[in-house]
Amino acid sequence: MTRTALVTGVSGHIGARVAIALAAGPEFDRVIGVDTAPPPPPSGEDGAVLGRTEFVRVALRGPDLVEVIRDADVDTVVHLSLVSGPGGGSGGRPAMKEHNVIGTMQLLAACQRSATVRRVVVRSTTAVYGSSPHAPAVFTEDTEPVEVSHHGYARDATEVETYVRGFARRRPDVTTTTLRFATLMGPRVDSPLTRYFSQPVLPTVLGFDPRLQFVHEDDAVEVLCRMARADHPGVFNVAGDGVLLLSQAVRRTGRPMVPMPSPAFRLVSGLARGARLVDFSPEQLALMSHGRAVDTAKLAAELGWRPKYSTAAAFDDFLRSRGGPGDLPRALVDWLADFVTGR
Repeated sequence: MTRTALVTGVSGHIGARVAIALAAGPEFDRVIGVDTAPPPPPSGEDGAVLGRTEFVRVALRGPDLVEVIRDADVDTVVHLSLVSGPGGGSGGRPAMKEHNVIGTMQLLAACQRSATVRRVVVRSTTAVYGSSPHAPAVFTEDTEPVEVSHHGYARDATEVETYVRGFARRRPDVTTTTLRFATLMGPRVDSPLTRYFSQPVLPTVLGFDPRLQFVHEDDAVEVLCRMARADHPGVFNVAGDGVLLLSQAVRRTGRPMVPMPSPAFRLVSGLARGARLVDFSPEQLALMSHGRAVDTAKLAAELGWRPKYSTAAAFDDFLRSRGGPGDLPRALVDWLADFVTGR
């Protein structure tokens, strides 16, 4: 019997890596990567970057996806196409929501109509738990969020998980896995937090020292591949062992930390967003105040495996990949210095 996997979001770094890894292994005869555009080749290189993966240009919201799943007799779907920010393209937040939520609905509808799909793996985020002063010290998979996000990526992920649960009820014969990832970290990860930690001056919220958790990109790829290759139904938190306080992370960077009142921090974040350096969403601003930590015992018990990188080790590997200070505008650096000294 021919086994075929379909991976969405292969224009992204993690999606491309997962597709390449699955195509290189013996578990699948074919791996099909779908996205609206192929992944860009590494700097200075030309040609395909997906190995044996067959790339198909298709939008999740279009009708062609049903035909791809049907014609290829896809039995395993790995959905990695959620985007965490509007980006610089047209459409902004409405387009992001349509891609994340409506796109996932269309994908699940295609899987529901398929006679061959037997396994669905969906990437989600620990942001569904929120960040709040009333939150528990550690979230387990069964913990209800104290404050539900009403905007952004966290809101989209919450809606996506609702549709995934509905799909699992309608198709109990399909193994459905949801992976809630902590913030990705690593040499090739580009996110608001990696850009934040790359700046020469790191503003923080006065009076708060949030706990942060990271998962290394290598471990993220590994756990996604493990879930795609065998049946592991349920919802699982994914994070490196341990936590880092924001102050500890800042000390590791060797950059100066500038504590400031919450309104000033939001102002600076807005200036950085305007300069297209760091785009902190409201839920990320809450994370920088209250932090978040999750328990990963369920994942370890299910797979008999733990991430290679702890939270601290993932962050250190990211730092080793970065050179000098980032490119925060000189005027903004001077403004921060004047703010702290009261001049």
